[in-house]
Amino acid sequence: MIPFNRILSLARHAFVLVGAATGLCLFAGWLAYRIAFGIALDHERGLAAQRLDGFALSLEATLARHEALPGLLALHPSLLDLLWHPDDGRRVAAANAYLEAAQQGAAVSVAYLIGADGVTLAASNWRLPRGFVGHSYAFRPYFRDALDGGLGRFYGVGVTTGEPGYFIAGPVRDGGRVLGVVVLKVSLDSIEQALAGSGDMLLADADGVVFLAAERRLRYRTLAPLDAVAAERNAQTRQYGGQRIPLLADRPLPSEAAYPLRFALAGETVRERLIQRRPVGSLGWQVVQLRDTTELRATALAAGNAAGFATAFLLGLAAHVRHRARRREELRRVYDELEQRIAERTADLTDKIADLERTEAILRETRDAAVQAGKLATLGQMSAGISHELNQPLAALQTFADNARALLERGRQAEAVENLQTISELVARAGRIVRQLKAFARKEAPTPGPVPVAAAVEHALTIVEPRRRELDARIVVGDLEPGLAVTAEAGRLEQVLVNLLRNGLDAMHGFPAPRLDIAARRSDGRVVLQVRDHGPGLADEALGHLFEAFYTTKPVGEGLGLGLAISRTIVESYGGTLGAHNAPDGGAVFSIDLPTAGDDHAAPDA
Repeated sequence: MIPFNRILSLARHAFVLVGAATGLCLFAGWLAYRIAFGIALDHERGLAAQRLDGFALSLEATLARHEALPGLLALHPSLLDLLWHPDDGRRVAAANAYLEAAQQGAAVSVAYLIGADGVTLAASNWRLPRGFVGHSYAFRPYFRDALDGGLGRFYGVGVTTGEPGYFIAGPVRDGGRVLGVVVLKVSLDSIEQALAGSGDMLLADADGVVFLAAERRLRYRTLAPLDAVAAERNAQTRQYGGQRIPLLADRPLPSEAAYPLRFALAGETVRERLIQRRPVGSLGWQVVQLRDTTELRATALAAGNAAGFATAFLLGLAAHVRHRARRREELRRVYDELEQRIAERTADLTDKIADLERTEAILRETRDAAVQAGKLATLGQMSAGISHELNQPLAALQTFADNARALLERGRQAEAVENLQTISELVARAGRIVRQLKAFARKEAPTPGPVPVAAAVEHALTIVEPRRRELDARIVVGDLEPGLAVTAEAGRLEQVLVNLLRNGLDAMHGFPAPRLDIAARRSDGRVVLQVRDHGPGLADEALGHLFEAFYTTKPVGEGLGLGLAISRTIVESYGGTLGAHNAPDGGAVFSIDLPTAGDDHAAPDA
């Protein structure tokens, strides 16, 4: 017995080893997690920079596309005429028509002309209820910039329509004097759709106010609190309709974040996001990406788990190798003992195997003899019908031969030829019957192979034909699939079918209009062949003993009770089953289930 102190020492040693191994696995997992997350962050920053560059270039191209239009529109004489004669209705109509055509051709939202006092004189939307004509936009920065002779650019919410847009304004000069300003309002719907496709990108102005975002609830919010100057400028220009501009998140967002931060956007829960920005355009705008790092963390965690488990596996492997080395010597000793015992047992098993092989040979011979005896017994029971089946063509042969001789003596060769043809057909019929009986009675070698179902059914029907005629029964064969074959031996399969057909005919003895049904179908790589009679069915007691040797439901002297027992033995030797049950509407159904042999086996000649 092991001393208690020894047990305690072993337990302490094992505890220390397990603790050290666990700590090593956790450290390996944490280190792999940190490395994988750092790599994922660097990769994401590179991808984000590419996305931001692509979006910035697309936005700058969109904005620059229309910057030359105000200068071109200002060259039209109708605008200069209206600025010199602002109260002339004819000149107002001409300028409205020109601006309307220009707006449609340039595919912009609105084009309009503002006088030097800031009041709109003509506009492409002059037909609409909320047209710009008559409204003053002197407070807008784009008007002041263009009036000073430069190009005015501005993004804001329209004070008349309430619809946001990008405004581009250019001066209308007469000589060196600026008489007014022509303005285009451009929709940025395509840019907003691009943001919606990105899912996590925002477009903010120089003050950090988000004016385009994938989700509308994030618009008109600021990345950081507005200072007093920016708030005053916002109120004067009414850039965003004078509405309050709250923070975008639950905390001010820094201008740059090298590492992910945890914050909550408006209407969302707190999440960790990576912030990246890029300036775009000439107005100090910036495109911002707030990348959710949940997926990056999950990927890094998977890498950490994999590293931890890999470390645990390697430690376990090392422990296994060490334990295996210790066990090897012990196993070698055990193997030596086992080899000695195996040698002793091998001699005994060799003798027993020889005895088993002899027993199996005797059983095979006995089974083959029983099957052959069953065939001969079946032929013996049907001998009277078979004799009648052969006597009919023989008697007819005698009659037609005598007729042919008499016709030849009278010189009636044509009629004699007809009689000889009939004699030939009768001989062929008798020959087929004899061949079928010979093939049925032949003792076959146990070599299973493909057996066409249609041929087996046809040959079995030929054997039972005398009994069918005796009972005036009808045998209905369902449509058999062409090429349907099973793995069996033709003669033994026919023997099983003959037994089932005879039993079915015998069961209907004395019934009016007796009928047998034969059907075959495929089922999961097997073939199910069914023989159904329309007799009284099987009694409950008979169902339990039906396939037992020497059990029969026929009267004494009409059967030995071996047919079904032999049939089941034959079917099971091919890996199949033979079963029986009663049909719901009366009669017994016997089912043969055998493995299919393929679809390309043609039936042999009858």
